[in-house]
Amino acid sequence: MHKSIDTFQISLRHNFPVMFTKRLFDITFSLLGFLFLWPILLMIGLLIKIRMPGSVFFTQYRIGRNAQPFKMVKFRSMQAVHNGTSVTVKGESMITPLGAILRKYKLDELPELWNVLKGDMSIVGPRPDVPGYADKLIGNDRLVLSIRPGITCLASLKYSNEEELLALQKDPYNYNEEVIFPDKVRINIHYIQNRTFGLDLKIILYTLFGLKFEETHLN
Repeated sequence: MHKSIDTFQISLRHNFPVMFTKRLFDITFSLLGFLFLWPILLMIGLLIKIRMPGSVFFTQYRIGRNAQPFKMVKFRSMQAVHNGTSVTVKGESMITPLGAILRKYKLDELPELWNVLKGDMSIVGPRPDVPGYADKLIGNDRLVLSIRPGITCLASLKYSNEEELLALQKDPYNYNEEVIFPDKVRINIHYIQNRTFGLDLKIILYTLFGLKFEETHLN
């Protein structure tokens, strides 16, 4: 049985050492990321500027901890003008050839280290949704909003091929609404109620090495 929202939020406040350790790790990890990855960040930025007319970065308001909006920054992977949908399918024309490569290897998400450093996000945590999807969270599902969202999480590992999966569906948007989104919420709630520093490290390693998520990780 899930903990109630009020009970869980109280337990978070009383678990200060864990929260402090996680935040310290996030700051250290993001600083080291910028220190070692700046040549890659610079190269990607130059490639985008040369091959994709428009801005280098894509910013969008997402919903963070305690349902507070923040501006998330990514490398731009789509055409400068597109339909604005939050559900993307592999092969869509709005995704540029360079953008497709960036998305495949998750390189478009590297600038989110800035959001981690600022405190908007964490390295590990539920992926932040746009306001419309966050509004769909009701009852205990709103536990997803009780912690900082992250760059990677168990749900992201399971759906690392999300765009390819959606491309196979007759109605990808309906499939996302009825299957993928509810399953991500389920996985994220499990993570929140069972997270440890060791689990965070495991998720980071699985992300870096592209290892496959197994449902047994939820046991």
